[in-house]
Amino acid sequence: MTSAALLEEHRPALTGHCYRMLGSVVDAEDAVQEAMLRAWKSLDRFKEQSSLKTWLYRIATNVCLDTLAATSRRRLRPLELSDVPGVVKEDMALPKRGREEWVEPIPDAMALPAEGTCDPAERAILRESIRLAFVAALQYLPPRQRAVLLLTQVLNWSASETAEALEMSVAAVNSALQRARATLDARNPSVMPRALSEEQQQLVAKYVAAFEAYDVAALTVLLHEEATLSMPPYELWLQGHEQIARWLLSFGIGCKGSRLQPVQASGGTPAFAQWRDGGRTPWALLMLEVRGDQIIGMTSYLDVETLFPRFGVPMQLVA
Repeated sequence: MTSAALLEEHRPALTGHCYRMLGSVVDAEDAVQEAMLRAWKSLDRFKEQSSLKTWLYRIATNVCLDTLAATSRRRLRPLELSDVPGVVKEDMALPKRGREEWVEPIPDAMALPAEGTCDPAERAILRESIRLAFVAALQYLPPRQRAVLLLTQVLNWSASETAEALEMSVAAVNSALQRARATLDARNPSVMPRALSEEQQQLVAKYVAAFEAYDVAALTVLLHEEATLSMPPYELWLQGHEQIARWLLSFGIGCKGSRLQPVQASGGTPAFAQWRDGGRTPWALLMLEVRGDQIIGMTSYLDVETLFPRFGVPMQLVA
């Protein structure tokens, strides 16, 4: 195998790592490309494949730290940008926010090593750690805390390996990890949910059926009483049965007659490409958050020109 091919083997895993660090697919791809370039220029230093993976992660992590020094924190929902927390915004004619402000969903195939190329337990952890809720929560951590948490808790590096990679002391690594865990626990103690249970899969199937039938009453029953609805990059943000139902039957009525098709996104997060007009008009990539036996969040990403090609879905289901 050539040196270039050897490096390319690690691209998906490195992309997933940089995505966790940066919250952006585009920024992650750029960071991996830079890391690959740096590695290629110094490849003669590493002859053994066993050390190559660790070395590449080290390079990629430091590229991400350089990137984060020049960027601001990404957010998952428009609510987090509001000057008045909890404000209800229903009008789709609001100014758009720049796409650089949002945590973006990522295709599983882009961010995970292929099945059979690593230990199944390791791949399961990598898969769970690209879920939107976890990646969004990571954005609240200072860059070095973020790196420490990912290296030790996701990649299972020791404190000494992490300290060497980040040029920190072991004591500083342990302290940063403790602070990072405390921040995540305070924001959301369940930011790394496991795979959906059979009952939760049935819940999602019921949601799809209700949405395609545009049975708002049946759909609302499936939602938690404080469920949210948002549509990046707009500032639209709704919470609760009444607000969501009212919007779906007024501003959102154009979604009547939509078709949904599942896509593999963000570590198994329930995700669907949505077309309006019976499949003729591309509209959104819909992501659902499930907790227990209810849906707690619905986020529709409207940048279909970018997202549909990225996820390999057509711009139309029917001619």
